[in-house]
Amino acid sequence: MSAARTAVVTGGASGIGRAIAQRLTADGFNVSVFDLNPADEGHSLVVDVTDRAQVDKAMDAVREHYGPVSVLVNAAGRDGFIRFADLSFADWQRVVDINLNGVFHCVQSALPDMRAGRWGRIVNISSSSTHSGQPFMAHYVAAKSAVNGLTKSLALELGPQGVTVNAIPPGFIDTPMLRTAEQAKRLGGTVEDHIARTPVRRVGLPEDIAATCSFLVSEEAGYITGQIIGVNGGRNT
Repeated sequence: MSAARTAVVTGGASGIGRAIAQRLTADGFNVSVFDLNPADEGHSLVVDVTDRAQVDKAMDAVREHYGPVSVLVNAAGRDGFIRFADLSFADWQRVVDINLNGVFHCVQSALPDMRAGRWGRIVNISSSSTHSGQPFMAHYVAAKSAVNGLTKSLALELGPQGVTVNAIPPGFIDTPMLRTAEQAKRLGGTVEDHIARTPVRRVGLPEDIAATCSFLVSEEAGYITGQIIGVNGGRNT
């Protein structure tokens, strides 16, 4: 980059989002993090991505601090483990609000800058559960599957305006969310059990997702759009 571009990373205070924020900072981007919790990376803003007014206010603050937004990584997410028959609509709505509607709000809020500059990169972090489904996570899988569909549609619509849109469905990634699920015995085994079933024989790291994201937001990735790029150690092909 001849001049530093501005990137917004949602969910950037921990896990995959934090690794992405760190990597893009190292790559030379001016990084702003949106999260419910304060982040120690970049320009941190406490934002609930389900609240459009908060998103718009935060995006304006980024513009004032760094300038136009040209990169958006939607990494904010929330899982859930509830038998479908016991799933309340409120539980369903909350997971959909964060994982899908949050993407809607953030893309719409950042898009005017990308269209004006005729250059933009959007990366949506979905989930490998969209490949095969997952019991007790119907609301989560449905929302993340919708993110993949939204990615493909936006790629077709925004490509002529210089904006690429891709999704990364992470596989088995060692994050606080994963360890919490392991402790609650929701993984169908331990992390070590899953490593034994992974072709590359290791758990994924947040940095694995960050490395792929780094490429997708680069100048060199300008001919890649509408793609669902799995980073999963060969668990889903």
